Amino acid sequence: MAKTILVVDDEATLRETLAWNLQQEGYRVVEAADGRQALERFRADKPDLVLLDLMLPELSGVEVCRRMRAESDVPILMLTARDSEVDKVVGLEVGADDYVTKPFSLRELQARVRALLRRAEARPAAEAPGPPVQVGSVAVDLAGRRLLRQGQPVAITPRAFELLAFLVRHRGQVFTREQLLEQVWGYDFPGETRTVDVHVHWLRQLIEDDPARPALLETIRGLGYVLR
Repeated sequence: MAKTILVVDDEATLRETLAWNLQQEGYRVVEAADGRQALERFRADKPDLVLLDLMLPELSGVEVCRRMRAESDVPILMLTARDSEVDKVVGLEVGADDYVTKPFSLRELQARVRALLRRAEARPAAEAPGPPVQVGSVAVDLAGRRLLRQGQPVAITPRAFELLAFLVRHRGQVFTREQLLEQVWGYDFPGETRTVDVHVHWLRQLIEDDPARPALLETIRGLGYVLR
């Protein structure tokens, strides 16, 4: 059965171009032109992936992403015309998996779509129940896909949890940003490594006593990151 992709953009020409090209790749595509319509189509069609513009009428892309993420862990790829790093970070913070900045090449977009769908399909099977793994001030429940502090769940986006879980499973190993993009995001091509840095920053806020001087999730200059 064809995967369903929800394309949300208020620019009709771009939206229709994206829809046509994705349909040529064999996907079923549904469209929305504003934030409220996006949520309606999301709930009615239950897409396998969402392409979500940041700037939308009715409801902003950030708010739409926040509401979608509260209901589902479906992959969300944000489209943004803004150059501001803050806007990109906010999109990731509310649960988007990654972003592309307009103008972008269709080939790059299609590659990211394929990678995110492939990664979603290949999510690890449920692990055998075991004790949570302590990492600094939090415990990582790999089987339950939860982060706990003093037994209470801590808010964390699905992709940030996947990154932390991967590092926990490979504790002590150094990974480049490109390797993390491949292992956690499913990208086997050059991606936006800033996405990794942003997620590492959030994880440090959760696990480090002093996030400004990380002792657990360290940066290895010229290489990448390692979880001690």
